[in-house]
Amino acid sequence: MPHLIVDYSANLDDFPTDTVLRELNATLCASGEIADEADLKSRAVAHTAIVIGTGGGPRGFVHAELRLLTGRSSETKAALSARIADVLRRHTPKPAGMLVQMSVEVRDMDRASYAKERLQNAG
Repeated sequence: MPHLIVDYSANLDDFPTDTVLRELNATLCASGEIADEADLKSRAVAHTAIVIGTGGGPRGFVHAELRLLTGRSSETKAALSARIADVLRRHTPKPAGMLVQMSVEVRDMDRASYAKERLQNAG
């Protein structure tokens, strides 16, 4: 915990995944809501098979989902969402003539059913 998944349309050719993930991790850790930076697991996934709406013209998207264990207030979740949106807003490519939609969602993970271990070779 937590998990951050950034999904984006592959037609955003220059999406800087490494930069985005590093900045997202930094801003989330700076929020004070992440107890151990090593717990934050982030990844980006490009999607090639997408359909956005029914209209014509090129369209793309970026959607980030932050999954946290239950217990944070709506205000805290909104603040985390704003931090994520700020990073995405700055780094998402905006190709000429393309409508790009950006969204962020913060979701609760059930504490009772979440299982986690740190596996490490002692050698």
